[in-house]
Amino acid sequence: MSTPHRRRVPIVAAILSVCAVVAALLTTTLSGPASAHGSVVDPASRNYGCWQRWGSDFQNPAMATQDPMCWQAWQADPNAMWNWNGLFREGVAGNHQAAIPDGQLCSGGRTSSGRYNALDTVGAWTTSPVTTNFRIKLYDQASHGADYIRVYVTKQGYNALTTPLRWSDLELVGQVGNTPASQWTPESQGVSIQVPANAPGRSGRHVVYTIWQASHLDQSYYLCSDVDFGGGFQAEVQVTNGGSPIRGWSVSWNYANGQQVSSAWNATVSTNGTLVTARNVAYNGTLAAGASTSFGFVGSSSGSNPVPGILSCTTVA
Repeated sequence: MSTPHRRRVPIVAAILSVCAVVAALLTTTLSGPASAHGSVVDPASRNYGCWQRWGSDFQNPAMATQDPMCWQAWQADPNAMWNWNGLFREGVAGNHQAAIPDGQLCSGGRTSSGRYNALDTVGAWTTSPVTTNFRIKLYDQASHGADYIRVYVTKQGYNALTTPLRWSDLELVGQVGNTPASQWTPESQGVSIQVPANAPGRSGRHVVYTIWQASHLDQSYYLCSDVDFGGGFQAEVQVTNGGSPIRGWSVSWNYANGQQVSSAWNATVSTNGTLVTARNVAYNGTLAAGASTSFGFVGSSSGSNPVPGILSCTTVA
C-alpha cells in the first residue's frame, strides 16, 4: 500500500502592535479513510483518554453509546481511569514478551490485580488522528525519567476491531535511550518528553504501543493508544514577540469547514464554534522582545481543509 500523500502549506500571520506571530502551519492531509507516575497523553493511552473525556462525567449513560469502549472500562473498574498513571509492572528485567502474554499487552499482563484488564477488550476504541511521521508525548508525573522508551505500531493489515493485540502484530517505529528527567520538558507537575516515530505505509485504525522503562527501581509501563492514520492533519506554529517583553500570549484563527483539534503540545487549545484559540502553557509564556516559541496540534477533517487565512494574537504584558 502506498504511503499517504502529505501536503505542507505555510501561513504568515498578521503582525499586531504588541506581538508578531509568524505561523508555519504544516498541514498534512492524509488520503483514505492521580498520584502515581505517568502515561502517554498524546495520543492518549486508553485509560488516560477515558479519564480525560469522562472523568468529570463518568456516570453519564450517554457514554454507553458515544464511547462504548470507555463505558465498559468504567463499568469494569473505575480505578483504571482514576489511576491512569499507574499501569506498570515491577521486576520484568527487560524481558517484556515473557512477562506479558499475547492478548494482555494493554493491561500490562493483567497487572495491579487485574485493575486494567478491560483495556485489553477488543473493539472500537476512540482514536486520535496521526500522520505516518508522528510523536508520542509521555507525561512523567513523578519525574523519574527513562532508561529507555520504545514506541511500536501495529503492522498494516492488523484489525484492531476484531483481533487481540499480540507481540507479532507490532513493529518498532521509534525509541530513545537513557534520558534523565532533567532533560525532559517541565510541566506544572512533573515533566514530559516527546518521542518521534516513523510508521510508513500505514492507513486507517492502528494501535500505538509504548514501553516506558522508568529510571526508578525496575518499573516498566505498557501503554496502548488508538490512532487513525487516515483523515488527519498536523500543524506547528511559531510565535515571535515583536514588541516589549511579555508574560503570556494567545493565538486565534477560524476553522470554517468543521475541522477539529484533537490534541496539542506546548499550548492549551480551546474551541468555541469555528474559533480556535491557543494559549501559552506555564513554561513558554514569558518572551523577551524578539524571542520565539512554538506550539503544535493534531486535528481531523472530514472534508476540505484549507489553511486559515487570518491569525490574530494577544499578549499579557
